[in-house]
Amino acid sequence: MNDHELAARLATRAGDLLLDVRAEFADASVDDRKAAGDKRSHDFLMAELAQQRPGDAVLSEEGPEEEADPVRLRSQRVWIVDPLDGTREFSELGRDDWAVHVALWESGELVAGAVALPAQNTTLATPDVATPRALDGPPRIVVSRTRPPAVALAVRDALGGTLVEMGSAGAKVASIMQGLSDVYVHAGGQYEWDSAAPVAVARAAGLHTSRIDGSPLIYNREDPKLPDLVVCRPELAEAVLAVTR
Repeated sequence: MNDHELAARLATRAGDLLLDVRAEFADASVDDRKAAGDKRSHDFLMAELAQQRPGDAVLSEEGPEEEADPVRLRSQRVWIVDPLDGTREFSELGRDDWAVHVALWESGELVAGAVALPAQNTTLATPDVATPRALDGPPRIVVSRTRPPAVALAVRDALGGTLVEMGSAGAKVASIMQGLSDVYVHAGGQYEWDSAAPVAVARAAGLHTSRIDGSPLIYNREDPKLPDLVVCRPELAEAVLAVTR
């Protein structure tokens, strides 16, 4: 099984486990549902990666003291995973805008990735991702349903666009590939696991990905904070970056 296939398989299977958790904890508290989902997905991914790729390091949102982990910083291959992206949406039964992220960083680059959308029965994965159809109508800027960032509002105004509200970062990036939106701009603070897999898949689909100043997104750094990014249709990149720089 190659790295692309493994990323897709692990993200999909972790998503299936999360659907089981949702059913199992349907009558439990929101906090218990979130905690169970995070733990079960993380434990599964860590165990599978240890078995399937024992020589690789892992950076996971749920891992202990990942910011100071020296092993991954000396490794040539690091899996960057978010076992449950969008815990709030996951905890709200019936919502489908949450995801599982599995990406592989190797020698300075993202080389494989998968974003599973379990409640949509969908996994988007490298290397073969369909390019979105041509833009038809005003650009749609995808934002959080509770706190759209000022930079996204500025992009909407500059491009004469509209807003699309959605939950997790993975679901937002996936929505561009699904033809449901056109631009995702974030400047409110994120970590590498929030964007590694979505960015890997977006690049495979031919989308533009960068920091909001246009500089490259760099992964597996000592400090895993990666506070901002732009993912959008390539034909909109110049106009978006003119606002965000």
